[in-house]
Amino acid sequence: MKSQFVKNLKKILRKLAQWTINKYRPGIIGITGSVGKTSSKIAILSVLEEARRLRSASGNFNNEIGLPLTILGSWSKVGGFSFWLKVVITSFLKIIFPKWLMGDYPELLVLEYAADRPGDIKYLLSIARPNISVITAIGDIPVHVEFFSGPEEVTREKSRLVEHLPAAGFAVLNQDDEVVASLKEKTRAHVITFGFSKAAEVRITGFETRVDKNKPIGISFKLEYGGNFVPIKVDGVFGRSHAYSLASAACIGLIFGLNLVKIAESLRDYHPPKGRMNLIEGIKDTWIIDDTYNASPLSMYAALDTLNDLPGKRKIAVLGDMTEIGKYAMDAHGEVGRIASNTADKLVTIGPRAKFIAEGAVENGFKRKDILSFDVVDDARIPVQELIQKGDLILIKASRVMGLEKIVEEIKSLRELEMDRKG
Repeated sequence: MKSQFVKNLKKILRKLAQWTINKYRPGIIGITGSVGKTSSKIAILSVLEEARRLRSASGNFNNEIGLPLTILGSWSKVGGFSFWLKVVITSFLKIIFPKWLMGDYPELLVLEYAADRPGDIKYLLSIARPNISVITAIGDIPVHVEFFSGPEEVTREKSRLVEHLPAAGFAVLNQDDEVVASLKEKTRAHVITFGFSKAAEVRITGFETRVDKNKPIGISFKLEYGGNFVPIKVDGVFGRSHAYSLASAACIGLIFGLNLVKIAESLRDYHPPKGRMNLIEGIKDTWIIDDTYNASPLSMYAALDTLNDLPGKRKIAVLGDMTEIGKYAMDAHGEVGRIASNTADKLVTIGPRAKFIAEGAVENGFKRKDILSFDVVDDARIPVQELIQKGDLILIKASRVMGLEKIVEEIKSLRELEMDRKG
């Protein structure tokens, strides 16, 4: 009964979203990739919010239900039958009586396109085709590859977002990701690239982690385009992954005719969502890199790179399972362990797959006595609290289903807990 309800709901939402787009003709910016979709979305909103009326996906509204729901209105969370009845009725009325009920529909929709399984993006494109598509990064072992025949099929699915662009549209591509950069050949739209590479049209240079009296402050770098450059300085964010998100947003700003100076000013207001490379105070005068929202091999490597860059008396990596990578799980987790062995002083693994992280670290010369392994997160909470010492820097990262935010909550400082309550 429930599955039939969901099936019918998808059909209704799809049709209502199609009618809404046909009625109001908004511009659409579509974002996909294995990592960085939400951070790029937030950066794009920072750049365009003063220049355009915008609506973006709330939370993780990036699938066959979430995407049409974003098109139909601003909803912070979904509910039961009465909620869906309200969505359907109000959406239908807004289509029929737009002047009475709708007000000003957004000029631009900023939508995330998830590709969890084959055909997902094809389905989402049947609802809303972007005028501008952003591909953040895909990598050699993409997230959700478990449900595809291999990385090549994931790439084919995600490439649909640029293949279906109109000739007058724009494809914004990560030049540093070989897979993404190769998609230039898949589109008839204008292409603009970003990245650290000299070949990138919007290039990131001079990237630095800013530190004051051994306290991490944020990141700074320059964005270069067309022979001009502007400095970018953002507090409270860390890692090159955020530089990529900010650079992709700069590309969008340029497409809409904004100059680099205006773009740089707008990006100062960029604040990443919770659980995505947030630096927070921990107990015992420690610092925590909270990257618990999700994990893929590509994002694991980036997080460990950030752990290496930031100061800390000891570096502790608390790493859990990366899910939905199927037959690549053993090798991918082993490679994370090998990288962690060159970065961390202590390693904590959580989950059955994460045991391969521990084994990869040991194979690369890491001492087994410096590793703690647990099957579930609840078993690790107190041992991690006992492990950390004054001045430590602790990276906490895993796929969302592992629940490693419990570790973060366990070792947060009282000040951080109080800030959460107020927030």
